[in-house]
Amino acid sequence: MNSLVEENYLKALFHLSKNGVGDVNVKELSQHLEIKMPTVNSMMKKLAEKGLVHYESYKPLRLTEIGVLKAALIVRKHRLTEMFLVDKMGFGWEHVHEIAEQIEHINSELFFDKMDELLNYPKIDPHGSPIPDREGRFETINYKKLSEFMAGDEVEFSAVTFSSEEFLIYLNSKDLRLGDRLKIKSIENFDGTMEVIFLKNQKHEFLSQMVTNKLLVK
Repeated sequence: MNSLVEENYLKALFHLSKNGVGDVNVKELSQHLEIKMPTVNSMMKKLAEKGLVHYESYKPLRLTEIGVLKAALIVRKHRLTEMFLVDKMGFGWEHVHEIAEQIEHINSELFFDKMDELLNYPKIDPHGSPIPDREGRFETINYKKLSEFMAGDEVEFSAVTFSSEEFLIYLNSKDLRLGDRLKIKSIENFDGTMEVIFLKNQKHEFLSQMVTNKLLVK
């Protein structure tokens, strides 16, 4: 069984490596976790001894096959918890991350399997991210950033790349929800500000490029 700190490292590597596929450098991991590089290197050696990370000095890090599986199962617990808090307990999507950060470390497969069953085996969490199954498998969803589309395009808001409380509260203020269909009316050449029409109520909104870069659509 891995410690809470080890699990946080595995989860960070999973996210930074694009779901365990790519390499991650130590500096990137250090900055992401806000932990000094010597401490990160020490933990990587420990995880390498456990067969969870490929580690060599001055070379990129890569999760091993078992490391990817363990990381995916931590992510599964986190995203299932977020979904349970929203779907069954009535939390807003902006308030679930910190709670899930604590619950994800509970070491009980039965607990999370029952949660999965009660939710009727959801495929995505409240922020549109895929939920791994109990074998660590998940569907790859090919979303694009809203900022990549052109005036006249119609899209469906499907996920966010950034789920901070402040950002989600901002989206709430715009009444923007997963599943909403949008039509792009215009895009400012100067700064990329986008005027969109909500097809559910024909409301017009202006979204900065910083925002459209964080919205994933299909």
